[in-house]
Amino acid sequence: MASKAAEATVTVVVIDDDEAVREALEGLLDSVGLPVRSFGSVQQYVDQKPAIDVGCMVLDVRLPGRSGLDFQAELARCGNSLPVIFISGHGDVAMSVRAMKAGAFEFLTKPVHHQHLLDAIHAAIAQHGERRDQERSLVVQRARFDTLTVREREVAMMVVSGLRNKQIAGDLDLSEATVKLHRGQAMRKMGVRSVVDLVRIVDSLMPDHAQ
Repeated sequence: MASKAAEATVTVVVIDDDEAVREALEGLLDSVGLPVRSFGSVQQYVDQKPAIDVGCMVLDVRLPGRSGLDFQAELARCGNSLPVIFISGHGDVAMSVRAMKAGAFEFLTKPVHHQHLLDAIHAAIAQHGERRDQERSLVVQRARFDTLTVREREVAMMVVSGLRNKQIAGDLDLSEATVKLHRGQAMRKMGVRSVVDLVRIVDSLMPDHAQ
């Protein structure tokens, strides 16, 4: 599925306690047409709680109050999927490894090369847009799956398991015609035309089923 990030409202969040750095990053992002919201601390960001449709966060490691690394961990615990790009003037190998293991998108050291940062930001926005599209698609698919009757769901799950209509009919003590009817209804409600698509959707909704 192609990302629809270009159709969404994109925002880059910058959190850095150095005003000169914030202004420089604002100017850089403005120059390439990327909307930016900047904050001097994590608390300022939390207090304002800006709604982000698609975007990424450029986060300094060392900040007054909560550090960038601590805030990254907090975002992860809350299920926030906004990609984090760390920038630091005091970064070391251990710090960057910790950040990357915790799910950081990138770790760059100051002074940051502008093109490297822009490349990372564009890649992070694209990733976030794709993830957002996948999450929204999953919500739609779940809603469709929930419209299936108990029998339609039962037949669909048996189809996904690889059983043929005749086998399903025997197991459920139904006629093959009735199985075909339930199977067709299930696929119509799920908006799929092939068993392959049905399998893909059920696997995404029920990952344990695929194991």
